Amino acid sequence: MRDLETDLEELRESYTSGKTKEASWRKSQLNALLTILKEKEKDIFNALEHDLGKHYAEAYRDEVGTLTKSVNLALSSLKDWMAAKKAKLPLPAFPSTAEVFPEPLGVVLIFSSWNFPFGLSLEPLIGAVAAGNAVVLKPSELAPASSSLLATTISTYLDKKAVKVIEGGQVVGEHLLSYKWDKIFFTGSSRVARAVMTAAVKHITPVTLELGGKCPAIFDSFSSSWDKEMVIKRVLGGKFGTCSGQVCIGIDYILVQEGYAPTLVELLKNRTVKMFGENPRETKSMARIINKQHFSRLKNLLDDPSVKSCIVHGGGMDEHNLFIEPTILMNPPLEASIMTDEIFGPLLPIITLKKIEDSIGFINSRPKPLAIYAFTRNETLQKRIVSETSSGSVTFNDAVIQYAADTVPFGGIGESGFGRYHGKFSFDAFTHEKAVISRGMISEFWFRFPPWDDNKLALTKKAYSFDYFGFLLVLLGLKK
Repeated sequence: MRDLETDLEELRESYTSGKTKEASWRKSQLNALLTILKEKEKDIFNALEHDLGKHYAEAYRDEVGTLTKSVNLALSSLKDWMAAKKAKLPLPAFPSTAEVFPEPLGVVLIFSSWNFPFGLSLEPLIGAVAAGNAVVLKPSELAPASSSLLATTISTYLDKKAVKVIEGGQVVGEHLLSYKWDKIFFTGSSRVARAVMTAAVKHITPVTLELGGKCPAIFDSFSSSWDKEMVIKRVLGGKFGTCSGQVCIGIDYILVQEGYAPTLVELLKNRTVKMFGENPRETKSMARIINKQHFSRLKNLLDDPSVKSCIVHGGGMDEHNLFIEPTILMNPPLEASIMTDEIFGPLLPIITLKKIEDSIGFINSRPKPLAIYAFTRNETLQKRIVSETSSGSVTFNDAVIQYAADTVPFGGIGESGFGRYHGKFSFDAFTHEKAVISRGMISEFWFRFPPWDDNKLALTKKAYSFDYFGFLLVLLGLKK
């Protein structure tokens, strides 16, 4: 096994030397990441095709493109992000100044996932180096070509004394967790997240958990043919068109009013064929399942007789090529695993309700999801969804697009995780905002020191309520 003690000692030395805090170092590392994305684009495409069967257009849209955008934002915003921000102090504190000073956390550990092996590795890494930290990145061993490419390129292009990629499986992950870190950033399953939190408790290490859950899509009735075509494309793209549904923010299931369900099913079936072809595997418009274990898990979800009978479209499987075609199901049993576990694959259950408003109660009866999607023009329903449900995010009339947005935080709540990143929020995730206050010597709050008396208490009360006129009256003895 790799000598982690030596690696961590080198990282600590790099951080304590102060070089990672310098703006020039941070910019150099961000520029190096940008160079990797440009010079190694084809290698990234090849790795994603090898690991997941992703089409290069999907690979650029979901990984290379979003990362390029994020690096450019960090480079253009770094000076402002690093700058201390002035804070106001009350008048009685005069003369004084206050500011909020962003400082790096130290040496941080990032665990990434296999479904977006570059995006989920480099997106937090961008924030970590922009914030001035030394970093260890542990990619997922389930995407070996991507992991290997990350290891070789990062060690070549970035400062290898301050940014390291450590490859390996569960044993390596557990070994890493045995050390003290200044922050752990984890993307993955709830099962592993519990182990991460357990390890973090030992050193009281702050943790960001980017998990998942069952993200619902509420589908209201639409009368306009334009609206129907638009939203159906977005639903299918948010389910089957993003890593074949192997994505934490993908649509897990649809809620629809029972009277509109037949229309919805036909719209989905027709557009699925147009979007992915009669034989989706041959069109290469969908990624494949990551490995045999996950393929078997998905197969078992469908092999339940009470679930298999609910298939209304698709269901075809090619175990040799780890491919499952887009599959739509109508009203599988709510107690079946397909409706209790996160699906993480190209299986789309549709659940019918008496009224579309009942979707709010349905969602609230289950763990808080990472995202809620609602396809509706009903503004009253939109307001109720925002105010009466809890989730990492809510998106109306589209799906998954929040992942590419820099100006809103990306993260979960409850069992879907905690912490947030993307854009400035990535910088903040790896930053401590330190309060810095400086006071002058001209005046003093003498009433804050013993010995105590009623007059000092009265002055303190007026000061805390910012009642300056009352303070003056007490000070002059004109008011008790």
